[in-house]
Amino acid sequence: MDGSDDLSRAVAALTAPELVTIVDLVAWRDAQWLHVANAAGSARIATTAADGPWELRSGRHPLGSQDPMHGVPLARALADPSPPNERNAYPFAARRLLSAFGDATRSPDLIVIHTPGHYWPERGGHLGEHGSLDAAQSRAPLVLSGAGVHARGPRDAVARVVDIAPTLAALAGVTMPGVEGTPLTDLVTSGARHVVGLLWDGANCNDLLDLARSGALPNVARLLANGTALSGGAIAEFPSVTLTNHTSALTGVGPGRHGILHNVYFDRAIGRQVIVNDVRTWHTACDQLRDGVETLFEAVARQRPHAVTACVNEPVDRGAHYSTFGLVRAAGIVGGAGDMGDHLPPLEGDPHTTAEWASKDPDYAWSSRVDALGLTQVLQLWAPDVTPPDVMWWNTTVTDTGHHGGGPYSSESRAALRDADARLGAFLGLLADRDLLANTAFLLTADHGSEAADPGCRGDWGDALRDAGVRFRDEGYGFVYLGALTDTAM
Repeated sequence: MDGSDDLSRAVAALTAPELVTIVDLVAWRDAQWLHVANAAGSARIATTAADGPWELRSGRHPLGSQDPMHGVPLARALADPSPPNERNAYPFAARRLLSAFGDATRSPDLIVIHTPGHYWPERGGHLGEHGSLDAAQSRAPLVLSGAGVHARGPRDAVARVVDIAPTLAALAGVTMPGVEGTPLTDLVTSGARHVVGLLWDGANCNDLLDLARSGALPNVARLLANGTALSGGAIAEFPSVTLTNHTSALTGVGPGRHGILHNVYFDRAIGRQVIVNDVRTWHTACDQLRDGVETLFEAVARQRPHAVTACVNEPVDRGAHYSTFGLVRAAGIVGGAGDMGDHLPPLEGDPHTTAEWASKDPDYAWSSRVDALGLTQVLQLWAPDVTPPDVMWWNTTVTDTGHHGGGPYSSESRAALRDADARLGAFLGLLADRDLLANTAFLLTADHGSEAADPGCRGDWGDALRDAGVRFRDEGYGFVYLGALTDTAM
């Protein structure tokens, strides 16, 4: 590890009481131990014992609660929003942190975890936030419905995002050996003619389920009527960010295995920053997958060579027969989705977009056009005159935009959920017209959750590191690489 002196100075600076409002905790590892610390205390766990026990080193354990059902259901979350460390919970903390430290050249030397309330617009932060280790930012919804789903009604249970790929594989009648996730065979079995995975990026689990029960999301409710939902949802890998967890959802392994450590990270092997979650790079994101990692689409192709797979608006598309970003690559569009503005449907006349928020938030308007293109592709793939895919994955973007823009439980985030539900309704309507619903399995999830930041909770821990004389670069805002590191190629 580079900069051992930098590490000790960095930990001391970041765990100072003056930073308690913005630094929830810090984590680092050595050959034997995973360490965590904050202003209140420190603990460690053997790197070979991800399930414990933890050894308390001083004060109060920074990860005192790891209850995966913390903040469930909605009423509990609203009663104590964005709680401080001593009232928070960090599900599967050791496993997730060890995976984040599991890549020899891409993992950081030190991880800084934001407090739930930390607001950092200068570094790309939003009113609605994710990325941290705590339950609210990590909890994605998980709804299962249709053919092959034998469970009915809500369940007070929790899964993990790495369980999604093996569960979809089980529904499709294939296996994914060697993954870290577990197929949810207590809820599903094989036998579906068609399998559909739906990812609503950034959707808050509590709010999605509550809105479905209230009738505000009638098409999610339609899925629930013929299936089940886990009230604890699916816990994201760490960091709870987009590309890390899209990749985990479609490979069944954590970032230490698949290699996409964050939306942006530093790779020591090539001496430069790598950005995977950007409109200009989505179409090349799979180039960063580590050797030996198999996607769901590749698993289906290996075991069911005649099956057809489709991947709509999703960067993690390797092995899919039809892929949105495969078309981008084939067209030679160097700037990827960033150069596709002229190819996106117009907002005017779109019945599935909330005009109020499209007019107020340019990001909402752009995401709505992206999702309109996604729906167009889906309807074409399932049109009456074509043979539909055996396995399809469909990524929705506006839900993340709405939760970032207004925070969870806001008018904007709920409008985004309603828009996604309306597009889902158009798809379900087509399946009903084609008499395909009874033979189709659905899995609806997200890549992470969403938690409200406090606009009054500002600050940058980089100032404290610089004042302490630490040599560092901070990627993704929280992945700290120590020593004299600079980009040698961009």
